[in-house]
Amino acid sequence: MREAPELERMLVRSGIRLYKYWFSVTQDEQRNRFDSRESDPLKRWKLSPVDRASLGKWGDYTEAKEAMFFYTDTADAPWTIIKSNDKKRARIACMQHFLNSLEYPGKDAKIVGVPDPLIVGQAEHVLHQSENLLESSMHPKTRHART
Repeated sequence: MREAPELERMLVRSGIRLYKYWFSVTQDEQRNRFDSRESDPLKRWKLSPVDRASLGKWGDYTEAKEAMFFYTDTADAPWTIIKSNDKKRARIACMQHFLNSLEYPGKDAKIVGVPDPLIVGQAEHVLHQSENLLESSMHPKTRHART
């Protein structure tokens, strides 16, 4: 993990554009998705025994994720965090972020739009406020149920 930034730096300095996106969900949303996959025959193939076991290791995975961000989030190759409790909004925001970073013929900024800052953020924010940021962009059904 500590060697990755040097490789990324070499790639970027050779002219390659490197994008690192992390699609993040809350533990509750992950549990809801697993439940949905378990009960829906069309989604069941997406669920493995490892998935269910992973919920009990959420804290360990969170620590590993934060260590990864700490060591690999650099000026040359920063991580962009996409809060993904709402899959559709997350995917649109990611596309907007990506398209906004590029210049290309015929680019129409009005069509591309600007990514929602409650959904798209930098890794440094996640290291300090991961649950607060994730909760602020919960799936709309969950937000409305809590208010």
